[in-house]
Amino acid sequence: MKKIFTLVSAVALPGLLCAQSVPTALRISQNDLRGTARFMSMGGAFGALGGDLSALTQNPGGIGIYRSNEIGFTLGLDMNESQSNSSGLTQTDHMTRFNLNNIGGVFTLKLYNNVMPNINFGFTYNKAASFNRRFKGGVPDLRNSMSNYIAGLCNANGLTEDDVMTTSDYDPYNPPYGSRSVPWLAVLGYDALLTNPEGDPDNPRWYGQYGEGTTGNGYFEVNEKGSVDEYNIAIGGNINNVVYWGMDFDITSVDYRIQSVWGESLDNAYVYNPNMQGVGRYNADWALYDNYRVNGTGFNFKLGVIVKPIQELRLGLAFHTPTYYNLSETYSDTHMAFNYPFKMDYVQTWANDGYPASNSFNFKTPWKVIASVAGVIGNNLIVSADYQWDGYGTMRYSDADMYGYYDPWYDWDDPWSDWGGWYGAPQSRSNGRVDYMSANDYANSKIKEIYRDTHTLRLGAEFRVLPSFSIRAGYSFYTSPVTTKAKDGRVEIPGTGVMTNYTLDNTTNYITCGVGYKHKGFYADLAYVYKHQTSEYYPFSPDVMDMATAVKSKLAFNNSQLALSIGYKF
Repeated sequence: MKKIFTLVSAVALPGLLCAQSVPTALRISQNDLRGTARFMSMGGAFGALGGDLSALTQNPGGIGIYRSNEIGFTLGLDMNESQSNSSGLTQTDHMTRFNLNNIGGVFTLKLYNNVMPNINFGFTYNKAASFNRRFKGGVPDLRNSMSNYIAGLCNANGLTEDDVMTTSDYDPYNPPYGSRSVPWLAVLGYDALLTNPEGDPDNPRWYGQYGEGTTGNGYFEVNEKGSVDEYNIAIGGNINNVVYWGMDFDITSVDYRIQSVWGESLDNAYVYNPNMQGVGRYNADWALYDNYRVNGTGFNFKLGVIVKPIQELRLGLAFHTPTYYNLSETYSDTHMAFNYPFKMDYVQTWANDGYPASNSFNFKTPWKVIASVAGVIGNNLIVSADYQWDGYGTMRYSDADMYGYYDPWYDWDDPWSDWGGWYGAPQSRSNGRVDYMSANDYANSKIKEIYRDTHTLRLGAEFRVLPSFSIRAGYSFYTSPVTTKAKDGRVEIPGTGVMTNYTLDNTTNYITCGVGYKHKGFYADLAYVYKHQTSEYYPFSPDVMDMATAVKSKLAFNNSQLALSIGYKF
């Protein structure tokens, strides 16, 4: 029998032991172009303008522009289209959802003082991001298999068959305290006959199903749901009608859920047959089903200022602290379904015997800085531009403290922490490798390798056609948050639990337009936003030494939003 090609990567060791997901860190840290219809129709370029309910989420100095009270709300309709393409095989999916984008009010307290005429208070709810999207596709002519990836994970960890085998007195998903912890994916793959150990029982070599002469196809389905919601409390004012200042305290709620399926249909695969107690050449059909959720609350602070040296020019600057989250993640209904030509007593196997597992931790999003400029030309035209910097390489996981909240002044990882059998204390291996001391340490080191600073440019314009009617347009460009090293496949991308799939995002473009109507204190605004983003989907991290065997699919996301704002100023 020919030797089976096996993924063996030294850096695969900590990746699947990590209790926190590195790709999820980016997903819950990114905001979208959402807010009032006026804000959205001008590409979000409001950092130097203010006077809008969305100003509280971008540059709080914009609250100082207000001279009167305002209440309003915004409804949105999201229409998502996704398209996957792998070796010419294309599939398209659609999803449509309604959203409450924004609701709130600003209230002015007049001080009747020439230096500081008024103090303003604002309270708003804003949907900062929506995760709702769905995509699916196929990957023909596989050159690798997830089974080989799992085998490489077993080899890198130096696992034996006894480490992953469930018996009447040993559960590898929940090993006794002080005993060795193993990746759950290694156990699940062994139970589904995806991997097989050969050689010395105390130091075996693990092999997957894909080897010389094996061919096959793969398929995937991913369904994401949830959102990031912000509850803003702001205060601000102006000094001599030249300097407008503001500060904002945000309570943030995140709920991110992902259901994913990766399946393979292999011909002439190397499969262990328990009836024959040996490996044979069979057709193999199996699929991995995973459900993952992370949710929790956090807080952040925002400071901003707008300076109007002359009536025609406005300059803005805002700083956003990281959002400090206390989060919980849950793994549920994770299982493998499989079909082999030989008869089996069971055709499915569940991780953790089908019971959900959970974990709590802290997370810190990146800092943000926004610099803005706007020009007011006569009484009819406004043009504006924003530049935003986000330091995604500074995202950080840490252990949940004993009181259950995030203390930003005590951001230290316990190097000896252990949870639920996912990872353990450091230990040297016979092959010379050494485990990372902490899953958080490992995740944070990977964040620095995989993600980088991003730069966002927003442009907007508004032209008043009539005293009561305006037209608007905008554009926004967002650079890729992924490092060149990660895109080139020179770094392992760790997942969480048994969820190994992820996307690597490229640049994002927004094209926006809208109209506005106002009569006395009443206003109604309508916006249309088109968003285009491309990504690469990977069901599991490729071998960093052989990218030619990488399993992936190109993705294109086209999102259209309609937003309607109605409000009243008094």
